[in-house]
Amino acid sequence: MSDAPVLAIPQEGWGELVLNRPDRRNALAPDSAAALREGLSDLLAGGARVVLLRGEGGTFCSGLDVDLFQGGAGAAWAADWTGFHRDLHDCPAVVICALERYAINAGAALALGSDLMVAGEGAILTVGEAAIGMHAPMNLAWLRLKAPESVAAQLALGAGRMGGADLHRLGLAWALVPDGGVQDHSRSAAIRMAGWPGGTLAGIKAALRRPLPQGGDVFDAVQARPGQGGAAPSRVARP
Repeated sequence: MSDAPVLAIPQEGWGELVLNRPDRRNALAPDSAAALREGLSDLLAGGARVVLLRGEGGTFCSGLDVDLFQGGAGAAWAADWTGFHRDLHDCPAVVICALERYAINAGAALALGSDLMVAGEGAILTVGEAAIGMHAPMNLAWLRLKAPESVAAQLALGAGRMGGADLHRLGLAWALVPDGGVQDHSRSAAIRMAGWPGGTLAGIKAALRRPLPQGGDVFDAVQARPGQGGAAPSRVARP
């Protein structure tokens, strides 16, 4: 297998974006953010409508590789890291995170930045920057977008661990599955969703992300853009 920090693996209508440092429990290296941006761009250019974000070797992401960041990664890392999260926010494809074992700090931001999270029953998500004197801007951004303040405070201020069952109960995880089945469940979902019609997913995701105009009407704000959704009604396919 390639020793690149991130792999982009195209599939039919979908793709896999793989954190590829299993010997370091997929801790992020200084070049990981740029590689994530490039990999996501390549998958989208190849027509992926769903992206499975996962870690190689049974662990999602243990955060930053502290040893490699001791000398300072410089402005390039910060720019690419923020840029990748903007890319995730604006990404027309649905991003599914396969959360295995743990997602710590920067890894938690990747999990929270996904549209749908499939968590293992024994998985743990930690937003622990406060306990080590660090800011947590990307985690805070996603928590502000996705969670009520009470839930965000438990994670960002409490700096504690939140297990898969609690992530599911609080609505941060889409599905809770046995630990050994996280990738299979996530992959099956990606394949199924990639087979849905045209730009429906992109149109719905864009409507969910579109901010309401000041004093605007929610029913106007969520109307699908031309070419994205709005097809004539049809029978719902059996799952």
